[in-house]
Amino acid sequence: MDVARLHRDLNHILLDLRLAVERYAVAEATGLYSLAWSQVAEVPPSETRKQREELQAFKKVLDSASWLEEGRRRAATPDVRQESPTRQRSTVRPSRRPAEKRASGHVPHRGTKPFKDTGATRSPSHTAGPGSRTPARRDEPPLLRAGHLSEIATELRPLLEQTARMGATTSWSRIGTRLPALPRLHRDDQSVILWLVDEEREKGEPLLCALVTVGDRQMHPRFPVIAEQLGLACSETAAQQQTAWSYEVLKVHQYWRHRRPGRG
Repeated sequence: MDVARLHRDLNHILLDLRLAVERYAVAEATGLYSLAWSQVAEVPPSETRKQREELQAFKKVLDSASWLEEGRRRAATPDVRQESPTRQRSTVRPSRRPAEKRASGHVPHRGTKPFKDTGATRSPSHTAGPGSRTPARRDEPPLLRAGHLSEIATELRPLLEQTARMGATTSWSRIGTRLPALPRLHRDDQSVILWLVDEEREKGEPLLCALVTVGDRQMHPRFPVIAEQLGLACSETAAQQQTAWSYEVLKVHQYWRHRRPGRG
């Protein structure tokens, strides 16, 4: 997608979202918020940092109990009519693109768009390549839409930056306690979220995704695949991969130790 056109369309959606928030139009604002994230997911995170910051600010309002209560009150008042959007968004639709195979830790190559569809047609049994497959499990949560993945990655990055400044590591279970709204994630979605977290890193930044561990602070089994897709070469043997991961964790801790929040 043309980035300039996406920015233009996305800014129009954000304007309509702001107007909906000001009118306490809960349903309309919720729909526009979701639409905005689906547009954000059309390009790499580095292209939409400003818009994602705006969306995070909007989320605080949309989650506010007082705003939701006022919206319900106005909706229940007969003489208060919710205005229709002043502009139609018929031209702002996520383009239909072929489904991407994202199983067994596969994440998109750096420099390419990370998502090929909205997530509606993906299946946990999609293969990622010869000899690579994520077994379908009955208890496996459904794959999330691209916009939702981008939203989660945007919320996760500052949390991992804070973890790095503390010289610590974390896990998906601990992340869940810090992000209460985080849904139970499919293993493939976890990989894509971690890829998105580091796709927008500045030149020379080590990989924050290295801080997400399993078990007793052990390397995440998908780290070598994610790291390779992000441009960090990992050797084939388990011992070499473990060494590369340990060194990356050390670099992350050193890099963020004296950096202020917001990459200051």
